[in-house]
Amino acid sequence: MSDNKKFGELETVDYVDLKRFMGDWYVIANIPTFIEKGAVNAIESYRLDSKGRVQTTFTFRKDSLTGPQKKYNPTGFIYNKETNSEWRMQFLWPFKSPFLIIDLDEKYNYTVIGVPNRKYVWIMARDHVLDDKVYNKIISKLEKVGYDISQIQKIEQNWD
Repeated sequence: MSDNKKFGELETVDYVDLKRFMGDWYVIANIPTFIEKGAVNAIESYRLDSKGRVQTTFTFRKDSLTGPQKKYNPTGFIYNKETNSEWRMQFLWPFKSPFLIIDLDEKYNYTVIGVPNRKYVWIMARDHVLDDKVYNKIISKLEKVGYDISQIQKIEQNWD
């Protein structure tokens, strides 16, 4: 279990270009929430609407490649409009959860989303495969900022 006092607040990236960030992200690994346990071929898709909200579609197969498809549509709200790296995600009205972009490749090839208490994290990439060196570098960074990396699970991504 992480000790937030020891590690302090999670730092977000300096700036997110929302237009570049929108689109499909393959979930490579995570510390899953209860709805994500057993997720296969998980994809998170973002679309900026006319009101500046992030319309999100999260789809995956449950437990296997042939398992039932699940789909969720939370709404993201940009909380820090100077950096665009701190959102609030609303899965169920009126509750909103912090959503922090804590790592982002300069070419927007991968990103890491965290939450302040470090109970959940998502490693996502534009492709369904992430280079092992990049993945290991991300895991090392997450450990340094107080994540329990033993809880991180790779998500099966099989699109053949």
